Amino acid sequence: MTELGQLKPILATLLLPPAAPLLLALLGLLLATRKRAAGLALSFAAVALLWLLSCHAVAVWLAQNALPQFAPVSVASLKNTGVQAIVVLGGGVRPTAPEYGEPQASLPAAARLRYGVWLARQTGLPVAFAGGRGWGAADAQTLSEGEVTRRLAQQDYGLSLRWVDDQSRDTFENARMLRPLLQKDKIQRIALVTHAWHMPRSVQAFERAGFTVTAAPMAYILPHQNRGLEWLPSVEGLQSSRVVLKEWLALRVASP
Repeated sequence: MTELGQLKPILATLLLPPAAPLLLALLGLLLATRKRAAGLALSFAAVALLWLLSCHAVAVWLAQNALPQFAPVSVASLKNTGVQAIVVLGGGVRPTAPEYGEPQASLPAAARLRYGVWLARQTGLPVAFAGGRGWGAADAQTLSEGEVTRRLAQQDYGLSLRWVDDQSRDTFENARMLRPLLQKDKIQRIALVTHAWHMPRSVQAFERAGFTVTAAPMAYILPHQNRGLEWLPSVEGLQSSRVVLKEWLALRVASP
């Protein structure tokens, strides 16, 4: 029997761009066979929506207005607030990387680890990692993200991860499964490392699991091109809009 969680990637794909605007455009074309003006208007609106969501300027606006905001953390604040450990959240695995001959962390996951390692070196705090095989993981993924990241942290940074959850499949399970591992060492106050757009839901999940959380966001969605390019469609703009809308939707679903 299929677990409900296995449907999450499919539902998210259908509800988010680019699939949602494309489906709306298709619906408009079908409607146009009976009501030409209304159907064409719907298709035009869907294409215009897809254009806007593909603009980095729109992604920046969404990131700053659709989600709760968390400021960058300072090393001094981590040292002064009693934080006991740094927790890095997983962000995916490349199950096959022919150039290395073994699985590698995805770019988002590698970026999170890099920042977590940097914070650890600045503060002297131990590092925990949470990530198993996500609900949408490829069939080719044989190693958990925790196993891949443990190796990566040691090989690339000479850092041994103190705690690793390699069973969780989503953010909620990250928090729930990491809790007993850290409880054994009486770890209550953590600095949580993940992308800025992922931070609101992550803080919510870890606070519900019983942690006292200091947010340590990274990789903010910010303007980085001239104004004209910011309003032209791009793959990066569409991807950024998509992750923000996904987090906005997930927060609505997860709200008590």
